[in-house]
Amino acid sequence: MPVSKNRWVRVETETFNDSAPVVVDELPPLRPTGATKPQLSVPQPDQIDRLPRRDVPDGTPDYWWLGVHGGAGESSLARLDKHSRAAEHHWPQAAAGSTVVLVARSNMNGLRAAQRAAAEWASGSLPGIRVAGLVVMADAPGRLPKEIRDFARIVGGGVPRVWNVPWVDGWRLGHEVPHELLPKDLRTVLEQVRVTATTAAGFPAK
Repeated sequence: MPVSKNRWVRVETETFNDSAPVVVDELPPLRPTGATKPQLSVPQPDQIDRLPRRDVPDGTPDYWWLGVHGGAGESSLARLDKHSRAAEHHWPQAAAGSTVVLVARSNMNGLRAAQRAAAEWASGSLPGIRVAGLVVMADAPGRLPKEIRDFARIVGGGVPRVWNVPWVDGWRLGHEVPHELLPKDLRTVLEQVRVTATTAAGFPAK
């Protein structure tokens, strides 16, 4: 996904496993590439197409990973950042508001589920929920078919940003992969998501 005129900077930041601070490459919060707030013209999906909701306490975590279907990968991502938590496939509703990152697999069913979740948020029926973007988790090694890439771009227009997470073979085998052994692309995504999600309060919830 192109990021025009944003320049890489070197910053000191902590890793996600409580180790000493390290210097990493980081982008400033990405410019939105899709909708940043609900739209009055978007209808609420039918009840069967909505995700369940649950009340959560204020204050923790900094943001939530919301898997929009089973096996999306929200738990795997939550384990990589102590400041986040898996939403267990529910919209997390807090009195002070919640920041959410949608998570879906890179297949047609996963992307359709992401599209439905984006439409539910865009309908304005989730006051206090801020969607920072969508993480698309690779469902297999290798390049995505053109049909899926094209559809992913359409779905991405309904959320502020889209990040793509590469295939991690260790996860398929049920292994815990140390942060330092994760693909560089994934570590970059984690850092960008964290920076973006923790500044998402700048985007109106409705």
